[in-house]
Amino acid sequence: MRTTKSSLRTVYSLRGIPSFQIELEHEGLHKHRIIKGSDPYLVERKAILQATSWDEIWAKRASADWQRASQGAAKDKAAGRTREAQALQEELKNILRHTLEVDDAIDWNLLKNYEAYQVPAPVKRTVTPFVAIPAPTKPDRNHQKYKVQMSGWENFLSIFGIQPVKKIAAMDALFDADMLKWKQAVTDNDRFNRERQSALKAEAESAQKVFDVSIQRWHNEKEKYLTEQQLRNEEIDRQKEAYFAKEPNAVKKYCELVLSNSLYPEMFPQEFELNFQSEGGVLIVDYMLLSLDDLPTLTEVKYIATRSEFTEKHLSESQKTKLYDEVIYQIALRTIHELYESDTIEVLSSIVFNGYVTALNRATGHHETNCILSLQAARSEFLAINLHAIEPKTCFKQLKGVAASKLSTMTAVPPLVRFNKEDNRFVDSYNVAAALDEGVNLAAMGWEDFEHLIRELFEKEFSVSGGEVKVTQASRDGGVDAIAFDPDPIRGGKIVIQAKRYTNTVGVSAVRDLYGTVMNEGATKGILVTTSDYGPDAYEFTKNKPLTLINGGNLLFLLQKHGHKAKIDLKQAKEFFKGQ
Repeated sequence: MRTTKSSLRTVYSLRGIPSFQIELEHEGLHKHRIIKGSDPYLVERKAILQATSWDEIWAKRASADWQRASQGAAKDKAAGRTREAQALQEELKNILRHTLEVDDAIDWNLLKNYEAYQVPAPVKRTVTPFVAIPAPTKPDRNHQKYKVQMSGWENFLSIFGIQPVKKIAAMDALFDADMLKWKQAVTDNDRFNRERQSALKAEAESAQKVFDVSIQRWHNEKEKYLTEQQLRNEEIDRQKEAYFAKEPNAVKKYCELVLSNSLYPEMFPQEFELNFQSEGGVLIVDYMLLSLDDLPTLTEVKYIATRSEFTEKHLSESQKTKLYDEVIYQIALRTIHELYESDTIEVLSSIVFNGYVTALNRATGHHETNCILSLQAARSEFLAINLHAIEPKTCFKQLKGVAASKLSTMTAVPPLVRFNKEDNRFVDSYNVAAALDEGVNLAAMGWEDFEHLIRELFEKEFSVSGGEVKVTQASRDGGVDAIAFDPDPIRGGKIVIQAKRYTNTVGVSAVRDLYGTVMNEGATKGILVTTSDYGPDAYEFTKNKPLTLINGGNLLFLLQKHGHKAKIDLKQAKEFFKGQ
């Protein structure tokens, strides 16, 4: 039995931010995990490493000794489930200790792919070689078959020259008939050999053509694989160089890798959002934690022979809430430890951990997402702690962390540090949508009004989740026109919006500029809105990038969604601007 692996899937959040995931499952080990990340290649690599690890564990368990020990009676099965449950409980209690035994720094070579092309080369189909069928044997007049069988009397008469004419004529006729058959057989044999040879030749040529096509395709696929492998490995090298150069976006991506590589039990969400403030070296981690309801509580399984059934024993409510607090405090400390330990270039001076939980509010009956603990730890202060000997909650309080007395109550606390939304480029905005009607041509609208309209439209879009949108100073230079802040701790963040009131098709250069702006701003996503449309190269460029393109048709749909009507007439707009 081997680990089953789904194909790579692209998943979009409510805000349209793409991420990638692969689902892994091993029935024998009862293991299930979803590998997530923003980089499809790294998600693939992590999935391969995880599958290999599970397969190795199963191979050991599948040995003859393990088979004899684990298979058989129901009591043995119950004992096996008990061992697994107790091992998981032990793992939960030692979440922090686990990371102290490994080096959390990224091994850049492990991110690379050096595997040879695994697809075997095609083999040419074997064609039966031509072997001519031998020609039939030519009749021989002297053969015994054609000799006249004479009686004694006929032999006596032959002494006097008297021959059995009728018998001789009969033998001549037989020989002539056989010669005729032989000549026909020779003709048929020659024709068969020619046809067979021709057919085999055609079959061989067909097999060669099929092989030539398949081997060429194989070489092309192999070359593509090796080229992509080389490009990806070179990209890893560039990421490494950018990280060591302390480029803000590279530092953020590196920290994402560190946290993605951290191994937790499969019920842990392991979703997070990072924001790196390069000037002060501050990393803000908004981390999604498991809820109390998701905490494993099974401790023992017994088989009751008299009832032929299994019974389960779980943690009591007090034990459950105590364990939950222990686990969450350990995650906060573990996350900060992993980031500092992996920070080989010492670019992080302070780390803020904001732990969020989505859980059912028993009072309202709705699920809510709240920050339940927040901790800021300076590098020197945190590294001075001996994590091998601390009590997690006491250490958290010593570091001035903020949390309710019992985390299991899911009581919300204000994060010590939030994403910074202050920007001196922001200007006062004004509303435009109210003045719209079916006669207003967006393509002929003043560019400043158009930017404020886009701000107003997206503010309505993001307001559902408590987001806000701010307009930057008018410049008409193709820079940032608006910035949205989505408070969703996992899928939200800073979103750059550019508005292009165009009458011509938007080319790929504008999309490249947006992507560069997203990188420079440290944003999670970029949105480009135009009154016209985009060329195929623009759409191609956005693949696997945190970019969304909204054309004129999409824009009108969004307006209608929020109760506004307008039109886009590019021809009319071109005439309008030509006359100015």
